[in-house]
Amino acid sequence: MPLTDVKCRNAKGKTSPYKLSDGGGLHLLVNADGARYWRLAYRWHGKQRTLALGVYPAVGLTEARAARDDAKRNLAADVDPSVVKRERKRAADIAIGNTFEAVAREWHENWKGGRTPYYAGQILRRLEADIFPAIGRRPIAELEPPELLDMLRKVEKRGVNETARRLKQLVGQIFRFAIVTGRAKRDPSSDLKDALRAAGEPQRHRAMPMLELPTFLKRLETYGGEQQTKLALKLVTLTFLRTTELRAGRWNELENLDQNSAQWRVPAERMKMRLEHLVPLSRQAVAVLHKLRALAGNSPNIFPSPGKEGCMSSNTMLYALYRMGYHGRATTHGFRAVASTILNESNLFNRDWIERQLAHVERNEVRRAYNAAEWMPDRRRMMQWWADHLTSIAGGNVIPLSQAS
Repeated sequence: MPLTDVKCRNAKGKTSPYKLSDGGGLHLLVNADGARYWRLAYRWHGKQRTLALGVYPAVGLTEARAARDDAKRNLAADVDPSVVKRERKRAADIAIGNTFEAVAREWHENWKGGRTPYYAGQILRRLEADIFPAIGRRPIAELEPPELLDMLRKVEKRGVNETARRLKQLVGQIFRFAIVTGRAKRDPSSDLKDALRAAGEPQRHRAMPMLELPTFLKRLETYGGEQQTKLALKLVTLTFLRTTELRAGRWNELENLDQNSAQWRVPAERMKMRLEHLVPLSRQAVAVLHKLRALAGNSPNIFPSPGKEGCMSSNTMLYALYRMGYHGRATTHGFRAVASTILNESNLFNRDWIERQLAHVERNEVRRAYNAAEWMPDRRRMMQWWADHLTSIAGGNVIPLSQAS
């Protein structure tokens, strides 16, 4: 007699396992502990076999009968139902392992070998911030252009069209990796070629007008935000370093802080041109670093932060400028242009010294001939003059503009 759901629900465990038959080889196996399992008995090329169809009540009677009928159709087509089940499980396992996030992390692990740790980390953070939350759990082979476009539209709504464009390129790299490794058939990001908004004119780093510099320095002295941020802004004006080069600095990169030969040796992997860079440290810069040392405690980072990177975030100084009233009028990177202009117009320093201190290197320069310490005495004198000049225009009256120490 066929089973009923009531009979299945009321089946209790006995001293030994027993079966409740539903017909056509389908039966409910009831264990001594009361656990109930659907099983299908069938013959394959003369041999008796058993196929597991699930656990009751997670798999109900109707579902178990449908699975039996499906198995019977496979048998009629001379296909072993056990083989079909294994293939389905394998496909499901592959699908789980082939989510966009899983493939992307595999791609990143393979790709990062020839990149600097900082750049590799930057790309992973980009994936984790904008891509994984949107499509990370989706099987990569099932993703379609509209899903990608929806993800990128959200980025565009933040007003960062160029970031959306770069994310599209990143997604394309991951899809191409998925294709050559057999996890996807095509790259749907290629269909978005004309779908994204135009990036517009390149966003250049806005430099503060030189006439505004004295006012800015005075405002900085009275800045009421985080002391670490205030000191970071002071240091960026004194060193010409880019934001990334400065904020990720570590104490072991500083040399001879208590001597006249104090310098900051920035490693190649953090420099834009991937060449080690030396920054002669003025007396003012050293004083700022001593204050930062007291704030940093035992951290190996000059600007420690509890975030993922372990150091100050990329926007901390920029947002401080906004709070000081310089939104749209200045960026931290723009201080480099201000320093370059003032130093060149002073006619006191060789242009090569200025360019080397700004870490401007011709791309076709032979790297093995590059000398990070070139013109170091002259650069040291220039950097001290610059620091004294900033002190002077902020109200300290250290030296007149026309003299170099």
